[in-house]
Amino acid sequence: MFASATPLIDSTPLVTFKGTGKSFGAVRALNDVELCVQPGECLGLIGHNGAGKSTLMQVLAGTLAADCGALWIGGADRRGDYGVQQARQCGIRCVFQELSLCPNLTVAENTRLMCPSVRGFGWRRKARALIEASLDEIFPGHGIAAEDVVADLPIGKRQMVEIARAFCQVNEQVALVILDEPTSSLDSRVAGQLLAFVRRFVASGGSIILISHILGEMLATCDRIAVMRDGRVVDTRAASGFTHATLVESMGSAAKGASQQAGGFASKRAHGSPVIDQRPAAQRDGRSVVAHRGEIVGLAGLAGHGQSQLLTQVLRQRIKAGTGAALVAGDRQTDGVFPLWSIAENITISSLSQLKRGSLINPGASAAMAAQWQQRMAIRTPDMSNGILSLSGGNQQKALFARALGSSSDVILMDDPMRGVDVGTKREVYSIILEEAARGRTFIWYTTELEELDYCDHIYVFRDGQAVVDLPRDELSEERILRGSFAEESA
Repeated sequence: MFASATPLIDSTPLVTFKGTGKSFGAVRALNDVELCVQPGECLGLIGHNGAGKSTLMQVLAGTLAADCGALWIGGADRRGDYGVQQARQCGIRCVFQELSLCPNLTVAENTRLMCPSVRGFGWRRKARALIEASLDEIFPGHGIAAEDVVADLPIGKRQMVEIARAFCQVNEQVALVILDEPTSSLDSRVAGQLLAFVRRFVASGGSIILISHILGEMLATCDRIAVMRDGRVVDTRAASGFTHATLVESMGSAAKGASQQAGGFASKRAHGSPVIDQRPAAQRDGRSVVAHRGEIVGLAGLAGHGQSQLLTQVLRQRIKAGTGAALVAGDRQTDGVFPLWSIAENITISSLSQLKRGSLINPGASAAMAAQWQQRMAIRTPDMSNGILSLSGGNQQKALFARALGSSSDVILMDDPMRGVDVGTKREVYSIILEEAARGRTFIWYTTELEELDYCDHIYVFRDGQAVVDLPRDELSEERILRGSFAEESA
């Protein structure tokens, strides 16, 4: 176990970026970046989607080469001689937002891929011991076996494995770990375990770069926070020097808070017959999840307790009935994007029947629809015909929202859809959801972020596959959500 202590700050930075620049065609992703990371420090990196955070971290991880500037690691200039292998030799590990595990392999076999020195007779036993020790240290009570096939794990547990694997040490020291949106698929309890471990790791002398759009996590966990905007670092100061408001201001967002936007949105529960009346498959009593026209219904509780399964039930039922529904997936790489298609094609695929001219698709109508939703969702790209994977993770998610909202479906299902989306963009999307609900669309929204429940008319708390608590928004509180999640309340 790592002992708690004051972070060990050395006078020589562990990592220094000097004048770093990177372009992708006409898009300037990084522009004269100046930033350093100290030993024994948790540095927070924050900014809107497309601000350059992930690109900068890919340069540090060796998966991208900068066009200009210098990268110093441990006092040595690594310019011109740096890649993934060199980064690893320097003790740098990265957990990117898009998980890199091989789904057809077991947890232990994936660990072996990250630790090539684990080889020879008995390597499975060694790999099993490594990953189990790391999981136990970071996520006590994780419930993951080394023999589990990764494809069989829910996305939250896959993220736990990815994180634990990055901290496995064999013959090399782990000096710095980049955590890119590490809690995006974790419930609040597991996220708390990870952030507590981050502080222990930093106290032992290690360094962390934490990228998160959850402002409370950044303020509570980081020693310093660097704000990026338009490919530059525009503000760096001690975390104690920021507040929620000044962080949002530094990122350039003038978005309103949740309570301002959600306020005054009256409940429709008392009006008419429900659009959705779905009993969870594991429900042991007669309760159903009910949603009326124009209503936003939230699904809460710990991750993996039946919320996603309920959305799947609703989707299948409506497809069978011929009424249909649109789904915004949270696991966009598995369930969301078509990776070989353009941004425009990914948006318009659910609306082809609306875009026909005779028996063929009208290219002009398709292009107009894509342009309309690019503008409405503020998708950052110079050309909608670019591949969907050319977008940052958050912009890919905006394209999935555009696909669902651009369709003719009256019911929109959202499976924890805000993973990796910055706070300003989130609030822009929240406004659009409220507008669409006011026009009569019905939303069922599973979220792991408690603040998002404030946008919902009713909230169902799930536990063990069942809806155990039904709360109107005026009775919503974090305490009641947590009590319902941990078997301390049923209603």
